[in-house]
Amino acid sequence: MKRKITLFMAVTKETAQMKRISLVLGAIALGLLAAAPTQAAVPKLVGTVGPGFTITLTKGGAKVAKLKAGKYSITVNDRASIHDFHLTGPGVNKATSVPGTGKTTWTVTLQKGKTYRFMCDPHASIMKGSFKTF
Repeated sequence: MKRKITLFMAVTKETAQMKRISLVLGAIALGLLAAAPTQAAVPKLVGTVGPGFTITLTKGGAKVAKLKAGKYSITVNDRASIHDFHLTGPGVNKATSVPGTGKTTWTVTLQKGKTYRFMCDPHASIMKGSFKTF
């Protein structure tokens, strides 16, 4: 009888130890998941030039005046062969071609506390805009 009790106690201790190890490993796994950085979606902007003498930059349908610094995806809709969409500022110098039309997408990183400008180069005096970053 004593041998059965000793064997039962040994099995019970092993089982308890395995449960503790499982709990510790589970807690570590949860901690790693919670600490893992999540990738936020890159914000999307839309630039449009033409077909008339208009040029805009929008986010969610609203004209852009201020943006948080960081990475952005900009889809440019160039709707006229007499215009281009040119975006300039610290670390950014992107443009579509004047004779070209169509859609193009750029990924840009905007710096904090800076001013960025967009324009149609052939008509820069009347087709232009700007925004600031914070």
